[in-house]
Amino acid sequence: QVQLVESGGGLAQAGGSLRLSCAASGRVFTIFFMGWYRQIPGMERELVAGLNRDGLTQYADSVKGRFTISKDGSIDMVSLQMNNLEPEDTAVYYCGAVVGGGGHYWGRGTQVTVSS
Repeated sequence: QVQLVESGGGLAQAGGSLRLSCAASGRVFTIFFMGWYRQIPGMERELVAGLNRDGLTQYADSVKGRFTISKDGSIDMVSLQMNNLEPEDTAVYYCGAVVGGGGHYWGRGTQVTVSS
């Protein structure tokens, strides 16, 4: 089992910045991928940014150049720096972890609201 706890989020104006953090606990040695996902009501949850244990990152096209995902040493502490926010970034953001065997764990989510 892996537990994920998110922090950060909240309200920002367009052009502003927010930072999200995710702390993993439990069987963290089984994690090989950590990512930030977001979901708008009525839409599928989408991957925003992710990284693996080697630090290889991937980003959704919509956030490239604006968002940066990073790990603080090990993969069990991951942050998402969001700059130049747009109203379209408004969503519930979830931290997700993929573990060996294909299991997927989720945090509870944190609301990000960007006003125009």
